[in-house]
Amino acid sequence: MHRRSVARTLIATLPVSAALLVAPAAAQTPPRVVLPPPPPDGAIARVHLGEIRTAPEGSMEGYSREQFPHWATVQGTCDTREWVLRRDGQDVVTDSACRATSGRWESPYDGGVWTDRQDLDIDHMVPLAQAWRSGADAWTTARRRQFANDLESSQLWTVTDNVNQSKGDKDPARWKPPLTSFHCTYARSWVDVKWRYGLSADEAEKRALTDMLATC
Repeated sequence: MHRRSVARTLIATLPVSAALLVAPAAAQTPPRVVLPPPPPDGAIARVHLGEIRTAPEGSMEGYSREQFPHWATVQGTCDTREWVLRRDGQDVVTDSACRATSGRWESPYDGGVWTDRQDLDIDHMVPLAQAWRSGADAWTTARRRQFANDLESSQLWTVTDNVNQSKGDKDPARWKPPLTSFHCTYARSWVDVKWRYGLSADEAEKRALTDMLATC
């Protein structure tokens, strides 16, 4: 595979909710990374899927990515994107600005292995536009900021950039990870995020998630 460049311009410095803050450290010291809890197992995910409100997707009226401020500061010079890159990689080296300068990353969506951050995106498991159409349009900006920078659920993933771009804002009825062995984890994570945030799902989306959970 060849290198692909990723344009990154959306950098926010708004603070993350208190639940995401950790003890301060010197800017040049890499932060202590605490992995988020994994999604619930397949049996619990099926129960949670049944509890998610079934409703058609809403409109995109009023939507923009700026409605979900990201990437927010986690600690010192580390924003959410850099935090997740370090969390998800192996032997990651960071500079004084917390930017990953080297490391090794394996994309769970397609199995791609990368050593250059430019080949990577940080994916929102439930895309921002998908969340908007599922109920986030009624949230406060603070709630949307929490959603876009959530380190406490299975919302943020380091993945191959062009695979993430092919996903876009599609739900599982319209897009699934190329790596079928990841479908169980993908569905569990998607359900967990929507359930946690009280977002709705349409009928086709629920059918696709049910099929994917059957692989667990």
